[in-house]
Amino acid sequence: MNLNHESKICFRDFYIKYQNFQKKSFFARMVLMTSDMQPNTGKTLLRTYHGVSYARLPIKTQTIMPKDNLEKIVSEAVLPRKQDCDVLCISEKVVAITQGRAYHIDDIHPSWFAKLLSKYVYKSDAGIGIGSPWTMELAIREAGYIRIFFAAAVSAVTTPFGVRGLFYKVVGKHINAIDGPCDYTIPPFNKYAKLPPKEPHKAAKKLSALLGIPVVIIDANDLGVNLLGVSDGTIDQDMICELFRDNPLGQKSESTPLCIVRKYEPTN
Repeated sequence: MNLNHESKICFRDFYIKYQNFQKKSFFARMVLMTSDMQPNTGKTLLRTYHGVSYARLPIKTQTIMPKDNLEKIVSEAVLPRKQDCDVLCISEKVVAITQGRAYHIDDIHPSWFAKLLSKYVYKSDAGIGIGSPWTMELAIREAGYIRIFFAAAVSAVTTPFGVRGLFYKVVGKHINAIDGPCDYTIPPFNKYAKLPPKEPHKAAKKLSALLGIPVVIIDANDLGVNLLGVSDGTIDQDMICELFRDNPLGQKSESTPLCIVRKYEPTN
């Protein structure tokens, strides 16, 4: 079928208007989807990895307590917001809390060994780690005296030469995810110490099956990123680590233990 000149112009104008509508529609959907998932204070929504931009969409929740049903909380928060190809990253802290692996410091009763070792741990504003008698005691219970002693000996020999971090590498068992009471922690957990989640890969797979998207259990703070559990092998772990390098979940009272990672494709 041949089109005259005027018909071609009309068709071209219609096509341009349709494209503009699609762009506006996409933008509107993005605004609608992210209107309640804004970046935390001092953080940005987008971060680039290998030339591709990704949105990190934090989800605010209630203060999650030991007796709460994590699967219910996560499904209610994520299912209405998720899209295909999303990845959910969840703070390891709330997983550990709902597994009963957080303890009030009054109930821990550190040993003399824990009190001694904790004095020599590097202290950081990003978290207390095992630099307290309570968290060191949890580390000893989790890894055992022999492993902790050996790791401490290796660290004592190498640290004077500027080699840091070998303690955690030697002791293993995600001991670096142990955390304790800090002034900025949301109550009542400013009086708690916690272990890392138990069987984090299994926990991630269970949440992934519930949500229908990949799940990562992540330990991110202002010092670094550690992926404790991943639901499947399709997840680009290097990408997740880079996207969370600036700790978009926040370090203090943000109450955003969940974060949807979504590829961002702007329309020009």
